[in-house]
Order: sequence, then C-alpha cells, then structure tokens
Amino acid sequence: MIDVLLQTLPFFLLIAVGYGAGRSGFFPEEATAWLTRFVFYFALSAMLFRFSANLSLAEVFDLPFVLAYLFGTLAVYLLVTFVALARGRGVEEAAIEAQCGVVGNVGFLGVPMLVMLLGEAAIGPVMLVLATDLIVFGSLIVIVITARRDGRLSPAVLVSVGLGLLKNPMIVSISLGLLWSATALPLPGPLNEFVAILGAAATPGALFAIGASLAGKSAERLVVAGWLSLAKLVLHPAAVAATALWLFTVDPYAAGVMIAAAALPVAGNVFILAQHFGVAPQRVSASILISTAFSILTVSAIIAAL
Repeated sequence: MIDVLLQTLPFFLLIAVGYGAGRSGFFPEEATAWLTRFVFYFALSAMLFRFSANLSLAEVFDLPFVLAYLFGTLAVYLLVTFVALARGRGVEEAAIEAQCGVVGNVGFLGVPMLVMLLGEAAIGPVMLVLATDLIVFGSLIVIVITARRDGRLSPAVLVSVGLGLLKNPMIVSISLGLLWSATALPLPGPLNEFVAILGAAATPGALFAIGASLAGKSAERLVVAGWLSLAKLVLHPAAVAATALWLFTVDPYAAGVMIAAAALPVAGNVFILAQHFGVAPQRVSASILISTAFSILTVSAIIAAL
C-alpha cells in the first residue's frame, strides 16, 4: 500500500500545486480555463491519438469488458438515482447526482496516471472506459434532463447529442488514431515526434488544471457530497469488480484496469453540465472536491489490492 501510495503521490502533488496556485490567486480562473482548453483540445488529444494509432480496433474493443463496465456502472447509477428520489429530489437533481456517482476523471487523471502506473497494456482498457463514459453516460444525462424539461424525447435532442459526441476532441482523436491504425502504416517520424511532444504536456497540464479548478470549488452540502463521493470511490469500483470478475469473463489484467478507472474521483465535466443546466452545481462542486481529496488514499489502496 505504501509503495503504491508513493507512486501515486507525484500525480496528486501536481494537483496540489495547481490547487495552491489557484487558491492564492497566482493562477486565476481565466488562466485555468485556458489551460484546460489547451489540455482538452491539444495535449490530451495528441496523447490519445498516439496511443490509439498504435493499437488496432480488435485490440481495443472487448464486448465482455464493455458489458461488465456498463452493468456495474448502471447498478450504481440506479442506486444513486433511487436514493436521490427517496430524499424527495426531482428527476433532474437525481440525474446529476447519479452522474457524480459513476463518471470519474478518466480523461485528465486516469489516462496519464493509470498508463504510467499499470503499463502500456492499460491503454486499451482505459480508453474503452473513457469512450463508454462519454458515449453512454455523457449522453444519458443530457437526454434525461432535456426530455424532463420538454416533456418528451424529441429527435432534435438525439441529433444534438450525436453532434456533441462528433465534436468531442477525445472521441475524435481516438477515432482518428484507430483509423490510422487500420491502414497498418507507421506514423511518420516527424508526426510521431510532434504528437509525442505535444502529448507529453497532457499529464502535468491536466493535473495542474484539475488542482487549479478545485480552488474555485466549495464544500457545501457535505453530507450529500460525502455520500456521492462514497458512491464514486467505493461503490462504483466494487460494483464493476463484481460484474467483471463474477458476471462476465473479463481478462484479469483488463478487469484490474477497469476497477482502478472506476475508482477515480468525480469528473470536472459533471460540474460543467450542472452549471449548464442550472441543477445543483454547488453539490457537484463539493463532491468533486471531497472525492478528489480522498482518492489519494482510495485509489492507492485499490491499485495496491489489485
């Protein structure tokens, strides 16, 4: 446990440095927004393209893996939804809380950290988790809230969701990388060096941006935020472990990567969605802050156990 904690500590120290820079005002919110944009559209996209360009679709896609992750995640999603509705919260708030319980920071934290800690063989499983989160659960929250407000599910909503996925740089970079891989051509030297240099900025940039963005988060509604953090850090990896190891036949190594990815703290894009729809942004903010703080111990413990 201590050895793994020491390995994960540099990643969280980068988050802490970003938090300190944001909290002190040295790195203002505007700077954080621009750094996040750089990482999202350029550095992380370059990293994902380079990873996927060196993989084939057959190596990446694993149906039992996807089903195990979907079933495990859906179980926690429904549980958090039920608890929210039982507390008298509306459908929209329940959808936001459910998102907190299952959508982790796979893009900014999981991809760089898990690949470095668990080896390059983790690239495929991590990208499958990322793609499933973006395509299934990233779309689900938009569909649920929009349908609730409009009173029906219109084709325009589905078209809007589809266009949003097509414009997502992480989806685009993975797809382009797999398309390049399908040609069986190696990346030309200059292009490979270009995406390697640009992608190398993803890890420190993403972690610093996570910390700086946390500086603007508040820890209100601690009881609910604590419950959502428990769901994300403990229940989600436990449910995924159950489905991956007992319900479906998933390769043990890939299952371990999936469980580690499920243990990641609440993703920052959940807060963006909460702000966009005007639904419980402070609750989401507190959940991100608490889950990220405690993930230093929980992620290390889960990786050590694996």
